[in-house]
Amino acid sequence: MIDKKLLDILACPICKSSLVYDKAKQELICKPDRLAFPIRDDIPVMLEDEARALSFEEVEAYR
Repeated sequence: MIDKKLLDILACPICKSSLVYDKAKQELICKPDRLAFPIRDDIPVMLEDEARALSFEEVEAYR
């Protein structure tokens, strides 16, 4: 499980906004950029090239 303190300080590397933790999918979600950053072995992979694009519907589900 990812550390709560780490989640509190992490921000999107592109727009610097806060992220939403999706525990089920093991992703950190940036709603403004519509990106999902993967978490592998409890380590967030905060690289734009590794992020997946989110559909409008996926982003709305996090609101």
